[in-house]
Amino acid sequence: MLPILSADVIARYYRLKGEEVLFVSGSDEHGTPIEIEAIRQNISPKELTDRNHKIVSELFKRWAISFDNYTRTESPVHKEFVRDLMLKIERNGYVFTKEDELPYCPKCQRFLPDRFVEGKCPYCGYERARGDQCEQCGRLLEPTRLLEPHCAICGSTPTIRTVKHWYFDMPKFTDKLLAYIEGNRQLPDNARNFSLNLLKEGLRPRPITRDNRWGIPAPFKGAEDKTIYVWFDAVLGYVSATIEYFKMRGDGDGWREYWFNKDTKTLYFIGKDNIPFHTLIFPALLMATHEDYNLPWNVCTNEWLIFGGQKSSKSRRIGVWIDEALEMFPVDYWRYTLIAIRPETRDSDFTWKVFIEKVNSDLNDTLGNFIHRTLKFINSYFGSMIPEPKDLDEVDQKTLDAIKERVLSVDEALRSFQLQAALREAVELSRIGNRYLNEKKPWDAIKMDARAAANTLYVSAQIVKALSIVLEPFIPSTAKKIRDLLNLPEKVFWDDAFKPLPAGHRIREAEPLFSKIEASEEVLQDMLDKIRSRQGFISIEEFSRVDMRVGRIVKAEPIPKSQNLLKLTIDVGGGVTKTAVAGIAKYYRPEDLEGRYIVVVVNLEPRKIFGVESEVMILAAQDESGVVFIGPEKPVSPGSKVR
Repeated sequence: MLPILSADVIARYYRLKGEEVLFVSGSDEHGTPIEIEAIRQNISPKELTDRNHKIVSELFKRWAISFDNYTRTESPVHKEFVRDLMLKIERNGYVFTKEDELPYCPKCQRFLPDRFVEGKCPYCGYERARGDQCEQCGRLLEPTRLLEPHCAICGSTPTIRTVKHWYFDMPKFTDKLLAYIEGNRQLPDNARNFSLNLLKEGLRPRPITRDNRWGIPAPFKGAEDKTIYVWFDAVLGYVSATIEYFKMRGDGDGWREYWFNKDTKTLYFIGKDNIPFHTLIFPALLMATHEDYNLPWNVCTNEWLIFGGQKSSKSRRIGVWIDEALEMFPVDYWRYTLIAIRPETRDSDFTWKVFIEKVNSDLNDTLGNFIHRTLKFINSYFGSMIPEPKDLDEVDQKTLDAIKERVLSVDEALRSFQLQAALREAVELSRIGNRYLNEKKPWDAIKMDARAAANTLYVSAQIVKALSIVLEPFIPSTAKKIRDLLNLPEKVFWDDAFKPLPAGHRIREAEPLFSKIEASEEVLQDMLDKIRSRQGFISIEEFSRVDMRVGRIVKAEPIPKSQNLLKLTIDVGGGVTKTAVAGIAKYYRPEDLEGRYIVVVVNLEPRKIFGVESEVMILAAQDESGVVFIGPEKPVSPGSKVR
C-alpha cells in the first residue's frame, strides 16, 4: 500500500500545481502466486482475479487513491500491447531460444517456474527464497539456482528436465542501461546503487516465457504452450494502462504524449524489492522496440515498513491489511501515519504506540486543536465572519510571513519526493498557529482590545486556509472538510495557499476534525484480532499457542443419560491421563476405541459437560458419511507433540 499511497500524494500535489497528470496502475494478475492460490482454492485463476480486482479497486477508492485508470493485466488492451511488443523486439533481434534445465514436480506433473518452487537463496541463505527472486536480499534468481528446492504446491523435491524457452537478450543493453542509470541524477541512491551493482556483476539473458498455464499466451512461433513471464507482462502495464485510458475517451493517439513527448516525466513508486524490474528490465524492453520511449525519470523507492519489529507478511498475518484498517479508524488517520513514518532512507517500524501518538498528538492535539480553536472563536465572537485586520503588529506580520515560508518548504520537499519531510513541514504550520494563539491569547484580548483579537483571528484564519491546501495531498478527506468549514470551493490550486481569506468572508460552524484514540496498544491489537476472527483468521502467534499431542485412548465409556457423548480417558504421555467428553457415541462403540491413537489439544481450560470435567479436546473430521478421528499414520509415543 505504501508505494500506491506515496504515488497518490505526488499525483495530488502535481494536480494542485496545475500540471497535466495521468495516474495509472493495475492489478497484477498473471503471477504464479495467483495460479498457486487458485489451485489451493480449487477455482480458476480468472475467477480468483475477477473477485480480487473488484475488491482491491473498491478498497483503493475508500483509501482516496485518485487513480485516473486502475486497470488489470487481464485487460484485452494490455494483452494485445504485450504480445505486439514481444513480436517487435523479436523482429529487432533481441529474442532467442534456448534449451533449459528446469525443476519439474513429478507429483504435480508440471514444470516449476518462479514461485512454484521455493528453497534457500544461494546468495544470502534465506530459507524461503522464490524461484524468481529472493525477497530477503532482492537478488534476481533462476529456479535451478535455489538450494534445497521444493514444490510450493505439494512440497515434493523436484527433478530436473530439459525444456525450450524464449529469452530476452538483456546483455546487449548493458552499455545503454549504464549510461541511463549514471546519467539520471533524479534516481534515489538506493535505486541507482543497486542497479549499478547488478550491471557491474553482469546482466544475464532473462527468460520471457514460462510453462505457466495462466498468463498472456506467448506470441512466438512454436511457443503455443507458453505464457509471458509476469514481470515482462506487468511492467508493460504502465504503457498499456495509458493506451487504455485514452481509448476509453476516444483518443487513440493521446497516450503518445505521455510516452514520447520529451517534456513528459514518468515517475514510479515501488518497494525496494522491485528496483531491477523498473530500472533495468523495463527500460531495456522500451529500448528494444527501437522507438524513442520516455524512460523512467524517477523510481521512488521506499525501504521496508516493518510491523512491531517483524517484516510484514500476509501469510503469517503480521501487519494490518487495508480493509482491516478501515474497520478500525478513518482513512486519514492511516494515510497520515504511513506518510509520517514512511521508510525513505531506512526501514521504519509501525507500532500501535506510534499510531496512537500520531493520531492523538499530531492530528488531534496539534492540527485539529488549532483549527477548531480558530474557527470556534470566529463563530463565537465575530459572527462567523473573517475579521478585518488593522495595524498588524510585528508578531502578526512574522506569522503571516511564516505561512509563506512553510508552504514553500512543503513545496520544495514534495518536488524532491521527500514526503515525510513535506508532511512534517505542513503540520509545523499548525504548531506555529498554536504558539501564535497562545502568545496572543485572543480569549483575553477580546475583553480589553477587540482590535488585537480581530487581528489574531484574521492571521489564524490564513493559516487554516493554507493548511486546507497543503494537506490535500496527504489527508484529502480532512483537507476537503477544512475547506468546507471555511466555505471555500472544493477545487483549489497550490498557489491559493498564498491568497488570503478576505475580511467579511463567512465561514461555517466549527466541527472537530479528529477524535483521540482512547485505547491502549493491547486494546488496538485485540480490535484487530477480533476483526480477523470474524473473517475466519487467526494469527500464527495465536495458532502456535495451541498445544496438540498424540494421545492413546485407554478407556471409553458411555455417559449416563446422554445418547451422543462418550467419556474418554486418554494417555497424553509421561504417565499422565486426561479426560475428554466427545460427541461420538453415534459413530463409535466404546470397545472399538480403546487402544486407538488420536490427536488431542491439551492446553485447554477444563469444562464440565454432563457433570464430567473435560480436560482435552480430540481432533476429528466430519462429512455426510460421519465422523473420523485425526491421528498419526502409525503408533507413536503418547505425548509426542504435533507440529
